[in-house]
Amino acid sequence: MPMNLADMLCYADIAELTAIAEAYDCDCSSHSKNELIQSILSTVQRRDVMESRVGEMTGNDLRFLNSLIFETRTAYSLEELKARALGGEPAASADGQASSNPSDAMPSAAISSQAVTQSRSRIRKGKNAAQKPQPGPDETARMSIIRFKRFGWLFSGFSQQTRYLYQVPEDVKVRLGDALEKRFRGSLIVMEEPPVYRDERSLLAEDSVHFLRFVRDNDIPLTSEGVMYKRQITQSLEQLSVAETIPTRGGWRFGYGRKFRDYPDRFSLLYDFVHQEGYISEQPERLTVTEKGRAFADGGEKPDSTAIYRCWLRLYKGPIPNLQALAQWIMRLTTDWATVESIFRILQPLVRSYYYDTQRDVLERRVLFMLMHLGVLRWGQTETGEDVVKVTPQGQGFLTGRTPT
Repeated sequence: MPMNLADMLCYADIAELTAIAEAYDCDCSSHSKNELIQSILSTVQRRDVMESRVGEMTGNDLRFLNSLIFETRTAYSLEELKARALGGEPAASADGQASSNPSDAMPSAAISSQAVTQSRSRIRKGKNAAQKPQPGPDETARMSIIRFKRFGWLFSGFSQQTRYLYQVPEDVKVRLGDALEKRFRGSLIVMEEPPVYRDERSLLAEDSVHFLRFVRDNDIPLTSEGVMYKRQITQSLEQLSVAETIPTRGGWRFGYGRKFRDYPDRFSLLYDFVHQEGYISEQPERLTVTEKGRAFADGGEKPDSTAIYRCWLRLYKGPIPNLQALAQWIMRLTTDWATVESIFRILQPLVRSYYYDTQRDVLERRVLFMLMHLGVLRWGQTETGEDVVKVTPQGQGFLTGRTPT
């Protein structure tokens, strides 16, 4: 059950309360539990105190914090917290599923390059053996968790069922989010409405119906790998509202969905969505529409845009573990037209490259572009040629509704 800071402080012991009070330089007796609680609450509730703590954060701690404040879940195991403190989940494989071995998602040439780099790294480490060793990943994660506990941002469970789980107070999530937003907005560049912009609201849901009708009305053969032939891909793309080109076989494509390797970005998401929902069936050598999909193809209704957004979160959170936090920040920061460049500078510390995708590739191509296709953002260009984005009413709905994962 969600709990606020005051509730969790009441369950904490004197030692834990004393550690939190010392972290905030509270002036109170360490022998009175009630005095400790009141002093901690009055200090933490001061906006400048929270803003000061957030302003000092960098690197892994900042990413760790962002992985927690937009979650609707109420408890985490120690292993889950360690993974988040280290930057997320294992790398995604080519079908969008998490992989415990990063090399599973990499071409052989990249694996060879990685092996050479690791070998050189071991040689360098041997030469510097006398230097003080850097803390390992587990130690780094452990220290982050300890810091968050000392600030009163994480608490161990109090019942027999939750004693090995950790919780974040709900009101602390809100205060941390507000403090971070103030920090981010200090660097945000806001512009006037651009003369032209793209708004794709509802188009992806409508195009999913167009695709289902195309499958219903045509014989769609599949290759031995379960992929549509180029001719059928081209024909299906012609039915859609947004033009895309078929990816070349020479380029690398993996990690962002089960069909991302073979289809264009937007169409790949559309295809994965209708397959995931059971609207199409990949029979041996044939693609067919199911009875469930035929109901949309024959009728006037279209799939729920929220369901497509949730599908995107599931498919892309393998390569981008903190995707939900990034999407939430983008929606919060773009209530007015904001420059893409300033958004990148603000959120860059939260973004990690993904193999051949740079940080900019991840944020612009995999997050901002896809949010535009999902109808969450409008994308425009100023008279001077600067890219700007603004959240749509549909995106505002996702934001206020605490979008589920």
